[in-house]
Amino acid sequence: MYDPQILYQAISPSGNFSLAVLAAVLIAIAGRQLLRTRVMIWQIMFGGAVAVLISGSISPADAARSINIDVILFLAGMFVVGVALEESGYLASLASRFFRRARNVDELVLAILFGAGILSALLMNDTLAIVGTSLLIHFARKYEISAKLLLLSLAFGVTIGSVASPIGNPQNLLIALGDGIPNPFVTFLRYLALPTVANLLLAYGALRIFYWREFGDRVLNHGREYVVDRHLAHLSRISLFLVVALIAVKIVSVSLGFGSPFGLTEIALISALPIFLASPRRVEVARKVDWRTLVFFASMFVLMESVWNGGFFQGALHGSGLDPTSVPVILATSALLSQFISNVPFVALYLPLLSAFDGSVLGMMALAAGSTIAGNLTIIGAASNVIIVQNGERKGAVITFTDFTKVGAPLTAANLLVYWIFLGPFFCP
Repeated sequence: MYDPQILYQAISPSGNFSLAVLAAVLIAIAGRQLLRTRVMIWQIMFGGAVAVLISGSISPADAARSINIDVILFLAGMFVVGVALEESGYLASLASRFFRRARNVDELVLAILFGAGILSALLMNDTLAIVGTSLLIHFARKYEISAKLLLLSLAFGVTIGSVASPIGNPQNLLIALGDGIPNPFVTFLRYLALPTVANLLLAYGALRIFYWREFGDRVLNHGREYVVDRHLAHLSRISLFLVVALIAVKIVSVSLGFGSPFGLTEIALISALPIFLASPRRVEVARKVDWRTLVFFASMFVLMESVWNGGFFQGALHGSGLDPTSVPVILATSALLSQFISNVPFVALYLPLLSAFDGSVLGMMALAAGSTIAGNLTIIGAASNVIIVQNGERKGAVITFTDFTKVGAPLTAANLLVYWIFLGPFFCP
């Protein structure tokens, strides 16, 4: 079977404290709207990180090492591009041409789900979350539709859509860069494309059920959106072109066996360069970057590392007696544990286990599907959710923990069932 020492370690007193802090953070995030407090998600997570540092549950050196600088820099670069796209009016102009085809709310929600799903497979889900939030809040106000409905459509769309691509999200990238998948783009599409399409349709069904009052025969009145700053819009176009072109170069290079010429961090930073080098509004753009979300992620890395080092989850998995290489166990474990230690570190820790004791492509695909679809369960299940929720809250479109989970929990259960069916013996003998 497998070596239990890989998963198990004794739970230390500091580990118990870290676990208690994590529980407090989750409760605070879930209950902050009920208590009508102005404390924001990033402040709660920052407080949790400070608590484990002060208590000695994690050393300052380990805390610093736990912060994934690549993720922070990637988000910072894409935030710059996103702010420029929004402030110039170019993003609204571009999107209005696309959404103009939607005649009613049904077609608009489907367009968001599938549009975000397809684009997230190419541009990574966090990128779409960054540039899409403000845009959809704008359209919600324009069409007098619930902002919650459109933002949830975006959140579920980017999460589900990113499952079927090796570059759709950071955890898939980790899996694709391993030795077990020789042709990742073909492999991901072969195993995960069809269930992903099915799950996007399920997301539409779930939103139709929970937000039925928003749907109907009302015709949407589309108006034209105009660029408000032509120079910044021109630079934004260059930045957007660089994002797509550099990702295309990366895909072709890896597919031809030449390796990756640059990482995602470099793509984001290079794409932001035209705005910083040529825009007279560079300081204004930098000021409008959502630095609080970057603090959230840095704090999350510290807290989750402290929790993992405590050994609770490793011990729980070892003590369950389950086979950690079977598809149902991988899907369920990924979806649940990704809520507590985040999907990227979870995949980084689970991947060596599969490589050593299973190594099958099927197991890798189940890990990609389970860890990614975990984002539909709660707000903290995916980085893209946090970006959408925090950016939305800044603009007055509040999505509570309950708002998200009441739709996300049943949807996640259905999503996991679909992936289990498609990764089972009937479709993958």
